[in-house]
Amino acid sequence: MATVLALVSLACLALIGSLIWYCIVFPRRSKPSPLPILDPEGRRLASCLSAHISEIAQEPRNIAHFSSLESTAAYIQDTLYALGHKPDVQDFAVAGKYVRNIELIFEPQIKVPNPATLILGAHYDTDGTSPGAHDNGTGVAATLELARLLKDWRPKHDRLRLLFWVNEEHPWGRTEYMGSWQHAKLMKEQGQNITGAIALETLGYFSNEPGSQQFLFPFGAAYSDVGDFVAFVALPKSRIFLERVTRAFRLSSPFPSIGGLAPGFVEGVGLSDHWAYHQFGFPALMATDTAPFRNPYYHTINDLPDTVDYESLAHITLGLETMVRRLVR
Repeated sequence: MATVLALVSLACLALIGSLIWYCIVFPRRSKPSPLPILDPEGRRLASCLSAHISEIAQEPRNIAHFSSLESTAAYIQDTLYALGHKPDVQDFAVAGKYVRNIELIFEPQIKVPNPATLILGAHYDTDGTSPGAHDNGTGVAATLELARLLKDWRPKHDRLRLLFWVNEEHPWGRTEYMGSWQHAKLMKEQGQNITGAIALETLGYFSNEPGSQQFLFPFGAAYSDVGDFVAFVALPKSRIFLERVTRAFRLSSPFPSIGGLAPGFVEGVGLSDHWAYHQFGFPALMATDTAPFRNPYYHTINDLPDTVDYESLAHITLGLETMVRRLVR
């Protein structure tokens, strides 16, 4: 009996070890001390990020605060037009209101049928009464600045879709009324060749203090308790895409990063727009600072522009730009 129990225990330990290995794709990479100083373009980028967030994060923006939601959508479109882009709109009705996704498509230089397509974007609505500088003004600002940094670039034979999604937050999250659900459904119906979708979700809160980062068991055993990194987080079946994206970011930026995946029932893992693409069978992940596991202002009225770390957000945005150029060829 003792031998049987020992074998069962070893089998359980092996299973747990295998699961941890499968979920913890990239442990935390050491942080340079300090990060490289931003050059003039990087400082300009930080200023632009601050300006975007200051503009849109003064009051809540959602269907319950519809005028603010609409003015934010208009600001996004006007900014893209001012950069020389021609954004597309996907509108749909929710609760008696018409809301919209805003999309910018970078077509390949070489015309190929149904090119491989990467989706990258951020939701622009907020939770409840939160002004949402961090969640998700940071993602919106980074995506707007990617539109600026990439404005004269065209991939050779792949396609990039930059998205600004509506209705990620409660009560629409994880329902068919999410903007990302509507877009993923359209991509599926059109038979688009989607190689993966990346949701930029809360990217502006960082700390060098021990204990500033929380993790659910058992992830705390593998990752640091210092909240100074960006995390690439995926649901199961997106492990290969997660490896590809995280590796590309690490080749593109000195900013510390981790990569991992877990089932959707694990708190926080499925709470962003990548969830919607996952439902339609597309590889997907979110890039995040882990939000409620680090930021005390998450989903509160104190989620204001002065709580955002713009220098770190600039480093991340520059890394995302180079990462996109690596992934979309």
